[in-house]
Amino acid sequence: MDKSPRLWTGFAFPGTAWLLALFAVPFYAVACVAFGSIDPIFRDAVPRWNPLTWDFSESKIIFSSLINGPLQGVAIRTIIYVVCAMLLSFLIGFPVAYFLARHAGKRKLMYLVLIILPFWVNYLMRMLAWVNLLSPSGLFSRFMNILGVHYNWLDGSPITVTLGLVYGYIPFLILPLYATLERLDWRLIDAARDLGANSRQAFRLVTVPMSKPGLFAAGVLIALPMSGDYYTNDLLSRSPSTEMLGNQIDFFLNASTQPQRGALLVLALSIFLLIFMSFYLRSTRQHARETTR
Repeated sequence: MDKSPRLWTGFAFPGTAWLLALFAVPFYAVACVAFGSIDPIFRDAVPRWNPLTWDFSESKIIFSSLINGPLQGVAIRTIIYVVCAMLLSFLIGFPVAYFLARHAGKRKLMYLVLIILPFWVNYLMRMLAWVNLLSPSGLFSRFMNILGVHYNWLDGSPITVTLGLVYGYIPFLILPLYATLERLDWRLIDAARDLGANSRQAFRLVTVPMSKPGLFAAGVLIALPMSGDYYTNDLLSRSPSTEMLGNQIDFFLNASTQPQRGALLVLALSIFLLIFMSFYLRSTRQHARETTR
C-alpha cells in the first residue's frame, strides 16, 4: 500500500492547524460579534457564539449603507484608491522585477537586499518619515516649490494617500513578480525575435502572457492589505475626505459604542476580497489548463 498520500497529508497538518487557529477561529469570533448584541450599560459588544441565535438586523443597515447610504462614498473611495495604487505599483514594479530577472546579473542579490531593506524599519516609522518629507517645511515640498509646484501634500490629499499605499506595499508586488519572471524560459523570447517579432512585440505577446500568474498573485497580495489599511491614511491625511473602509472599521471598533458595525464592515470587506480571490483562483486555474494543453 502506498503511504505517500498519508505522508503529504501529514506535512499539510501544521499549516492547516495554523490556519484554523489564527484565521478560522478569529474570523468566527468576528462574526459572533457582528451578529451579536450590545451591553445596554457598558455599551460593549456581547458576542453570540451560537449561530442559531445570531441577529441580522444590524447587518441589513450596514450593507444598505455601503450600497446606497452614508458609507457608499467610503466604499467607492477605497476601491478607487486601491485600484489606482495597484496600477501605479504595476507600472513601477514590473520594470523593476523584469530588470532583476533579465538584466541584473551578478548584482541581483544586492538589488534584492535593497528592495527588502525597508522591511527592517517599522512601517509606522517609514510613514512618519514621509510626513517629515511632505510637510510644508519638508525637503520634498521645498524642492517642489523650487520647481514651481505649490501643493499641500498633507492636507487631505488623495494623491498622498495613494502614493503612501504604493510605497508601503510595492515590495510585496516586486518579489512575486520577480519569482515568476525568473522561472520563465527566455528561449521563447529569443524564438519570437528569430521569427520576426521586435522587442516590444516579444514583450507584449510572449513575456506578459507567460507572467500572468505572477501578475495575478502580486495584485492579490497587495490588494488585500491595501483594502483594510488605515494607518497610511491616518498618518498622511487625517481627513474625513480621504477615509477608507479601514478607517471606518477602526473608528467603530475603538472609538465608538457600535463595535457591531465595525465587525460587520470587516465581514463586508472580507466578502468583497473573497470575490476578488475567487476571480484570481479561476484565472490561475484557467491559465494552468492552457499551459498543460
